Amino acid sequence: MRNFLELQIWKDGHHITTNIYKVTQSYPKSEIFGLSGQMRRSSASIPTNISEGCGRNSNAEMIRFLIIATGSCSELHYQLILSKDLEYISVDEFTNLEDETIRLRKKIASFIKSLFKKEQLK
Repeated sequence: MRNFLELQIWKDGHHITTNIYKVTQSYPKSEIFGLSGQMRRSSASIPTNISEGCGRNSNAEMIRFLIIATGSCSELHYQLILSKDLEYISVDEFTNLEDETIRLRKKIASFIKSLFKKEQLK
C-alpha cells in the first residue's frame, strides 16, 4: 500500500483540481450542473483515482486506477477546449490548464509503465 500524499502525480492532480474549482466559479450560473460541474468532477476524479489505487494491494490494481485517472485527464482536456471555445476562459487560462493537464497525463503514463515493468519482473 502506498501513501498517495507522497506521490507527485497526486499532488499535481490536486493542484489542477483546485485550479479548476477556482476557474469555474466565474462560469455562467446556467453551467453549474453542466460544463462547470463536469469539469469539477473530471478534475477531482484524477487525484481521487490515484489515491484509491494507492489503497489497493497490488500493482495491477494500482495500474487500473491510474488508467482511469488518465481517462479523466483526457475528459478534462476536452472540457478545457470547450470552455475556451465558449469563451468561458481566456486563451492564457486555457493554455496554462491544458499544459498542466497534458503534463500530468504523461507523468501518470510514465508511472504506469514503471509499474508494468515491476509486474513483469515478478
